[in-house]
Amino acid sequence: MESADKIRRIRKQTGMTRKDFSIHIGIPLRTLEDWEAGRRRPPEYIPRLIEYQLKYEELIEKKQKEEKGAEK
Repeated sequence: MESADKIRRIRKQTGMTRKDFSIHIGIPLRTLEDWEAGRRRPPEYIPRLIEYQLKYEELIEKKQKEEKGAEK
């Protein structure tokens, strides 16, 4: 799978717009648009890093919910 397809798939899984996604992961909107359109190619490790970041955030959120549930 091409990097553009990977990044587009990851973004769509989050349900975010390109603008929201670019802000969330700290990549300029124009860069994200260029990647998704295939005009530019990100380094191969970028889609993996984005996936790791989102997975980490998900785990942290889950842990925080568990801790709040244990406090009650």
